Amino acid sequence: MAESSVHQSSHISSSAGDKSGSCAVNDLLYWRDVKKSGMVFGATMVLLLSLAAFSIISVLSYLILSLLTVTISFRVYKSVMQAVQKSDEGHPFKALLDQDITLSSDNFQKKVNSSLVHINRALKYIVRLFLVEDLVDSLKLALFMWLMTYVGAVFNGITLLILGVLVAFIAPVVYEKYKVQIDHYVSLVHSHVKSISDKIQTKLPGALKKKTE
Repeated sequence: MAESSVHQSSHISSSAGDKSGSCAVNDLLYWRDVKKSGMVFGATMVLLLSLAAFSIISVLSYLILSLLTVTISFRVYKSVMQAVQKSDEGHPFKALLDQDITLSSDNFQKKVNSSLVHINRALKYIVRLFLVEDLVDSLKLALFMWLMTYVGAVFNGITLLILGVLVAFIAPVVYEKYKVQIDHYVSLVHSHVKSISDKIQTKLPGALKKKTE
């Protein structure tokens, strides 16, 4: 009984953590805090544009050098100011150095368990697609991959990531503003795709038709 209650409480806390994490991401993408979203968006774009222009080794090296330049300069500045003012304030980063940043085994296990749920669900879905449990879904994947070959011939991975970040930070705001119109057209497209899918299903042999529970 005790073990069951502990497992249940850990599951609830993990679910709460997932919800809080998703809320934080939504707040960023919907620009609830313009300053925070702008900083994340700007930093991400600068990083991706840098990776597009330079190698990842160069980008990481420059990032580390920039960070070290800031921290070393601030450390030297504070040391000089303390020597001039004859004060004894100590290390300027003492509060940060004293913080406990160790990752406990419980927190690590919760993160792993939470990730495993999504990984197992994704693996099961991938197996269904490649082993053709549902012919229509597998054909949709094949069509999507065929279209991606043309996309890959025009764009490289970094360009797609940059476009993805732009869409991620722009699309939610646009959708929130024009929700009614977008939902109307999405519903029309979904109905059209569903009707085509149903027609294909009716023409398939019985053994290949989608299983209904």
